[in-house]
Amino acid sequence: MHEYAIIIEWLGLAARWVHIITAVAWIGSSFYFIALDLGLRQEAKLPKGAYGEEWQVHGGGFYHIQKYLVAPAKMPEHLTWFKWESYATWISGFALLCILYYAGAEIFMIDPAVADLTSFQAIAISFASIVAGWIIYDQICKSKFGDNNTRLMVFLFLIIVAVSWGYTQIFNGRTAMLHVGIFTATLMSGNVIFLIIPNQKIVVTDLIAGRKPDAKYGRIAKQRSTHNNYLTLPVIFMMMSNHYPLAFATQYNWIIASLVFLMGVTIRHYFNSKHSRSGNPTWTWLATAIIFVIIMWLSTVPSFNADEADNSQSSLSKYEQQFSNNNNFKNVVEIVQSKCSMCHAQEPGWEGIHRAPKNVMFETEKQIAKRAQQIYIQSGVSHAMPPPFVAKFGIKLTSNERQILIDWYKQSANGS
Repeated sequence: MHEYAIIIEWLGLAARWVHIITAVAWIGSSFYFIALDLGLRQEAKLPKGAYGEEWQVHGGGFYHIQKYLVAPAKMPEHLTWFKWESYATWISGFALLCILYYAGAEIFMIDPAVADLTSFQAIAISFASIVAGWIIYDQICKSKFGDNNTRLMVFLFLIIVAVSWGYTQIFNGRTAMLHVGIFTATLMSGNVIFLIIPNQKIVVTDLIAGRKPDAKYGRIAKQRSTHNNYLTLPVIFMMMSNHYPLAFATQYNWIIASLVFLMGVTIRHYFNSKHSRSGNPTWTWLATAIIFVIIMWLSTVPSFNADEADNSQSSLSKYEQQFSNNNNFKNVVEIVQSKCSMCHAQEPGWEGIHRAPKNVMFETEKQIAKRAQQIYIQSGVSHAMPPPFVAKFGIKLTSNERQILIDWYKQSANGS
């Protein structure tokens, strides 16, 4: 049904909106508490059991904050928990993964030139890798190996490098980069869901029962919170990368992903040092800039074309056949290639555009059939494409041409 495309588009927007809102809330509170924790001062007149305090001013008011390493002697009457931000971020992110990628796995996840998978296989590998990633990471952290946090962080980076490479051997570039972000974000949310919050609940239960809480629960939560602190910025980059082909559509995309995690470390080290008043490591900005320049250089190395295998009409998938067998398809091809392919090509002919936007190309019938749903949404029911500014150069879709695109998609989607 053609209505399915409209519903999916709006569900995707709703899920993305919720995901961004909750992510902002989670990241904001996380960065705030890291800065607060590092900035605590150990004064002489602190209450018993208190580790440090901090005075802050915001919104015209003063705040006096004290931290207890384990817990206060008595359970406070009101206790605010910071957990729903993390829960909602992961849930909305996974919903977005299902709506955009799992529901359209054949289009958005699979590249036959990389791995000729079925939709079920691609989804199964995706889900299994996310779950397995958390289990392996959690067990390593709980092992004797994880007692040394520096050693653990280095090993975690090597795991992420291996995962980045592995995903590029299974999915297309865009999906691979996104999955590196999902894999890492799952570790972060898992830390909150399975370790940080449960440990805090154990402490609260001990306080209510009149028992002295064990300090180990705080140490474990601190370790996982530190991991989250350094992983946050790279995850944001991975989530943004699907809009930038220079990041994902190169043969070195897995190296780019790995280097982004190093930039996350250098940036967070600077701010952590500033918040703890332990120094002003400006060298981190130079290191970050050098890494970013290397990333830019890697993106200029000849890239592989995600649609390279699409040039053969003999390899049309069932989905592509559904739209290419329509009687109006020849008209659609003529419209798309005359109004869109000057930008959406392996070598764009439009001045100032060096890569096809989002690496989407319309040079062959197969490529056009593969992107039927996007053409319907972007150039049929909405007027997002072609961009309005190109009309002054005589490039625009007439109402009749847009209707041809709409009718083509509806008829093909309904099997008529």
